[in-house]
Amino acid sequence: MSGKHVVVTGAGTGIGRAIAQRLAADGASLTLLARRRAPLETTAATMAGHTVVVPCDIRDRAAVEQAVARAASSLGPCHALVAASGIGGPNGDGDEGGDRFDDLVRTNLNGTYHCVRAVLAHLAPGPATRHVVVVSSILARIAVPGYTGYSASKAGLLGLVRAFAAELAPDNVQVNAICPGWVETDMAWQGLAASAEASGGTREAAYEEAMRAVPLGRMAQPEDIAGTVAWLLSDGARGVTGQAIDQNGGAWTG
Repeated sequence: MSGKHVVVTGAGTGIGRAIAQRLAADGASLTLLARRRAPLETTAATMAGHTVVVPCDIRDRAAVEQAVARAASSLGPCHALVAASGIGGPNGDGDEGGDRFDDLVRTNLNGTYHCVRAVLAHLAPGPATRHVVVVSSILARIAVPGYTGYSASKAGLLGLVRAFAAELAPDNVQVNAICPGWVETDMAWQGLAASAEASGGTREAAYEEAMRAVPLGRMAQPEDIAGTVAWLLSDGARGVTGQAIDQNGGAWTG
């Protein structure tokens, strides 16, 4: 990745942070993008090399365009985008005005689209392969009650990836998605805590119940997802485009 400029969204925490750290270790120059500056600065402090921190709400298309333009001005044209920004959780109670469907879709689907378009406007010239990698979810594949907004937004990302892959193939841009299952992040543990509260059990019991549906019997680590991203951006993945890679411990094998 030496000499390559990669934009990583959602780089302040969890999977996004692990991806940024892995790509920095592989020699990439990085733009780290997320809503909050402090977590991004924390991520940047763990990495050597050229890094630009740009706080930005991906729901705001103009702000995303400005952020990526600033990044390209600092580090040069973009060789890759890894879109890991997103929010999770159930829709909430629509009867009480707490339905989160719109915000989930605006952030996870619309926001990712904004990021792709902004990076394409500052894409490094070919003929070398350029890349877009989108972090979707196993919930793009399977049904969980109450998670219609999250599931719809993550399933929409797979359609986005397929369409962009076809659109950008003539320019040698590979576009792929990763669909993680349970990954040990704050978001995952918050979900388990909510399940425990709803059932009157413990978080540990909720974890054990969740892992019964995972043949490998464990959560993935954020670094596992980062390794798959690194492979997709490498020459070893030449010709891989329009794909959704399921990395979920065997919980979904369709």
